[in-house]
Amino acid sequence: MPSQGTVVVISGIARFASPAGFELPELPGRIDAAWDDAHRLIEATPPAAVVAVVTAETTARLDALATYVATLEPYVPLIAIGAEPPCADNVLTFAPHGNVAERLEARLRSALRVRSLHSTVLRRLAGRPVPLPATDPLQDASVLLMGRGSCFPALSVALGVRLGVVGALSVDAAAKHLNVREVDGVVIGEGFTSRVVDGFLGVLGDDPRFRNLPVLVSPEVVDAGAAYTLPYLEFAPGEPREIAERAALLIRLHAFEARLIRMLKVIEANGLLDPRTGLLTAEAFERDLTAAVGEARQRKASLSMVRLVLESSRQREQIDAARIVGRLMRRTDFASLGADGAIMVAFAGTDGNNAGQIARRLASVLRYSVLSSSPDQRTEVQVATTTLQPGDTAATLVARIKAGNDGERAAS
Repeated sequence: MPSQGTVVVISGIARFASPAGFELPELPGRIDAAWDDAHRLIEATPPAAVVAVVTAETTARLDALATYVATLEPYVPLIAIGAEPPCADNVLTFAPHGNVAERLEARLRSALRVRSLHSTVLRRLAGRPVPLPATDPLQDASVLLMGRGSCFPALSVALGVRLGVVGALSVDAAAKHLNVREVDGVVIGEGFTSRVVDGFLGVLGDDPRFRNLPVLVSPEVVDAGAAYTLPYLEFAPGEPREIAERAALLIRLHAFEARLIRMLKVIEANGLLDPRTGLLTAEAFERDLTAAVGEARQRKASLSMVRLVLESSRQREQIDAARIVGRLMRRTDFASLGADGAIMVAFAGTDGNNAGQIARRLASVLRYSVLSSSPDQRTEVQVATTTLQPGDTAATLVARIKAGNDGERAAS
């Protein structure tokens, strides 16, 4: 594992005390410390990561340590072995089961990649007017909840209090969601056989798109000693509330990583992209549309626009829909999420009939995939389309589609 600096490993109250029941890996730059010395050591030499073995006697100390580590930049992973929620927001809980050394090294390697990404963003933001959002990444996060059992509604409610929930009653439905939208974690509830879950975990681990997703599953479904190439796999027994708390801690890190990736794209685009959605800002969309109208008129080419309006007025769902549209649209298209919550998409070289077909397909995907207040509830999407007419400007095109004049409208 490449070294980014020191890794402080905290175990035992007194110096040189060692954890019982498992062995910790030999990590590059590892410095062992006792809880009595840890805070002083970390202040003197800020580490790249902290690994803490937590017992009932040291739980209170973990909260104080987490508060200090959260102030360090770039991001410093704090992996707490044996910690039980509730924990501070920046704690990554780690259950000591299976091959602890191998699992811990994999998780640390993945978390350090987020630290490296954060360092890159901070470096590139220096001197730029584009700030890194300061809100809790969990506000924009979503989790894929799979299950068919009696605990499914309770899990849905417990998770929905903290983040957006996408429900899937089957593995096939889960696969469809994963292929069309971003999620920040997967929680597998009851209703699946061990063989089905084992196969699903194997597929996730083999796909680099999903390998670093936090995945929580009951140890009653799959053997906790089984080996999977999933750094954030946790076997989470307990009540729905406890599972949701454990999931939120891991999902927050993945949502933070996704935010950093979007931020890098914003920086590369010189601030023209919205860091929440990855789509153009309203000002950039207006400039691009003005240029596209002029180019279409000069070349006598087609230009169409689509306006997608969600039934829901919740910002979380609007942002989620905008991200899904961003994944589905072509490279030649451009889009923006407006202050009114509507998503505007411009299609260069596309006539009205084709734009209408594309719009209906987008609405169908959004209805099935976008976050909702309940996993079994579908969000309705209103669609309006219009095409460039002689004498149109960008302003008249936008005004017409907003009013629904001369555009195809369909309730989808």
